[in-house]
Amino acid sequence: MFNRLKLTVAAIALSASTAFAAQDTITLGMVLEPPNLDPTAGAAAAIDEVVYANIFEGLTRFAPDGSILPALAESWEVSPDGKTYTFILHSGVKFHDGTPMDARDVVFSLNRARADDSTNAQKALFKGIANVEALDPHTVRVLLKDPDGNFPFKMAWGDAVIVSQKSIETEATHPVGTGPFKFVQWVKGDRVDIERNPDYWGKPVALSKATFKFISDPNAAFAAMMAGDVDAFPNFPAPETLAQFEADPRFAVIIGSTEGETILAMNNKSGPLADKRVREAIAHAINRQEIIDGAMFGYGTPIGTHFAPHHPDYVDLTSLSAYDPELSKKLLAEAGQNGLKLRLMLPPPTYARRGGEIIASQLRAVGIEPEISNLEWAQWIEQVFKGKDFDLTIVSHTEPMDIGIYARPDYYFQYDNPEFQALMADLAKTTDPTKRSEMLQKAQRIIAEDYVNGFLFQLAKTGVANAKIKGLWANAPTQANDLTGVSWAD
Repeated sequence: MFNRLKLTVAAIALSASTAFAAQDTITLGMVLEPPNLDPTAGAAAAIDEVVYANIFEGLTRFAPDGSILPALAESWEVSPDGKTYTFILHSGVKFHDGTPMDARDVVFSLNRARADDSTNAQKALFKGIANVEALDPHTVRVLLKDPDGNFPFKMAWGDAVIVSQKSIETEATHPVGTGPFKFVQWVKGDRVDIERNPDYWGKPVALSKATFKFISDPNAAFAAMMAGDVDAFPNFPAPETLAQFEADPRFAVIIGSTEGETILAMNNKSGPLADKRVREAIAHAINRQEIIDGAMFGYGTPIGTHFAPHHPDYVDLTSLSAYDPELSKKLLAEAGQNGLKLRLMLPPPTYARRGGEIIASQLRAVGIEPEISNLEWAQWIEQVFKGKDFDLTIVSHTEPMDIGIYARPDYYFQYDNPEFQALMADLAKTTDPTKRSEMLQKAQRIIAEDYVNGFLFQLAKTGVANAKIKGLWANAPTQANDLTGVSWAD
């Protein structure tokens, strides 16, 4: 009898300790599966959504509020002329394969990113670098061609993370970084699993394991959250159901802002679209609020240029492309483009597929006949982004402060304006805040008045999570699901 009592008490104690043990694993939902897992060799936002700050780290990093924090560099100094940055690296840092990380890896990573044959999607971040030198194992000196007060910001991008020469050939499928989580496995079409890095150089994370589950269908995403198969969906694809989650105490609805300028991108070298009058006609055919209401259920802020409304230098230029279908018809007639047919290529995100149907209807109303093609993400990257084989597409540019892409004639929408390119070159050399503000405002006006693209709305961050989860980003200063500060409430 006594032994039975001891066993019963022990069982109860074990059950209680298990019940009250803090949960330390998490499953996050994502709409898009990344095409690869190397952020230095791919443009898809989904790559950074898995690996940024979790697996890979850069010299600096973005904080949740968008400010720049030290990362692998514990500090840095800038020369008086603004052309030399000296970074002091943390000691004791190792890659996940046990290889020490030191200044030589920084030199390799930056030189690889800026090389002539670089496949880095944001190669422009590194074009100002003249030389990178390892002064000792923990000190790196970067010499710039011109002064650049924005260099620490550029080094915070996912495209600027530090990689190992030893593992670089397999980063796309088996990423090896220095971050607080290690890669475990990628089950194609389903999920990516990561686990806590026990040898992490910095503050240990609370989570022992995390899974990124790929669910593109909005109905399936809703069902997964309701069933508890997914603990959080930081970018939830079914905003029409958010009211149901708000009414359920099991969940928290997290609404924030993103860096995502959502645009109807136009191929500026594709036949009729090379004519500014045609691009302007398309811009005036668009009813932004109808798209925001119909595709995003009211979540989104109208924009009239490629710049985030929450930025202090933002200029509201929506009036330049106000909804005016009669003006659209007039401009098309002047351009001799009655009965114009254009290919509209749509990637998988909800904003693109739903928004595309609405925009197609708006274009038909002014005499433009769009031919819609729904593309999978990898196909969109190859055909539209790399191949430039499209007329129109809808995509949200989630990179921070990326108006500089309009200075790249070879970028997928192929806008080539020497005045804008010169302005961006001068901006890179300018450190005075007032002058930079004036230049950024001028840049916004140039692309708005050139009707480079149809500027639609700033993508809202609509997230849903188990109410017990703490530390998920409300806003998105970069494209990331940063789990370094995430935990479960006791």
